Amino acid sequence: MTHPGRDLAEMFESDSNISARSRLFRRRIGAAETSRANRSWWDAAADAYQEEHGEFLRDVGFVWCPEGLDEAEAQLLGDVARRRVLEVGCGAGQCGRWLVSRGARVVGVDLSWRQLRHARRIDARTGIRLPVVHADAQHLPFADASFDIACSAYGALPFVADSAGVLAEVSRVLTPGGLFVFSVTHPIRWCFPDDPGPAGLHAQRSYFDQQAYAERDDSGRLTYAEHHRTLGERVREIVNAGLRLVDLVEPEWPDGHERIWGPWSPLRGRILPGTAIFVCAKP
Repeated sequence: MTHPGRDLAEMFESDSNISARSRLFRRRIGAAETSRANRSWWDAAADAYQEEHGEFLRDVGFVWCPEGLDEAEAQLLGDVARRRVLEVGCGAGQCGRWLVSRGARVVGVDLSWRQLRHARRIDARTGIRLPVVHADAQHLPFADASFDIACSAYGALPFVADSAGVLAEVSRVLTPGGLFVFSVTHPIRWCFPDDPGPAGLHAQRSYFDQQAYAERDDSGRLTYAEHHRTLGERVREIVNAGLRLVDLVEPEWPDGHERIWGPWSPLRGRILPGTAIFVCAKP
């Protein structure tokens, strides 16, 4: 499972530093450039990411979002026993490993080699092995109709320029009657600054601005990119991929959950939706 990396980006690039701020920008970015940048970024950030968030995610656990919605309770995927499942953007495989423990036949795919190395480490620690493939979700290396279910908990879709292409690829590898459930940052969050405090409650950008959030190094080379889609665009991409939108889940911030994850916090979560989970079926 991966989550938007802007909180980790700010860990590496202090906002109090003027030169660091100058490396953050917005513009249109293509698919190949995005993939190159994010592959390198997640390889570099994987150790810190797992150190910071691993306990919350659990070695064998399926958490859909920073709000803490757990698949064991939500059951958005239904009964997974004996089903062939693809986890798109699996990270260190926490979600996929949980599915294996429930009797599913699972394969995880991720762009980051370092994240997959963490998957192997956790496999050894838990004794539950998740088969993984190092690949770009825009070009899934699987035959048509290979899986009954696909899932993605903040994996791949926020980090690709061609999210429509990812949806088309997932639809291709699903069997008729298959299910694809994925979570992403709620589109409305793109209007607001990445601040877990009161400043994060004031809209600053247009919801319709399609420029990617991006970072570059001192030489001007792109090092990270995250892409925004409006709610309507997500729905159109789903439909154009030959899928049917069954449900849209907007998890509420639960009482007693006080953990801050980057810009996700109890303060913001009780006022603004932070996550959108799309439940899609292939006719």
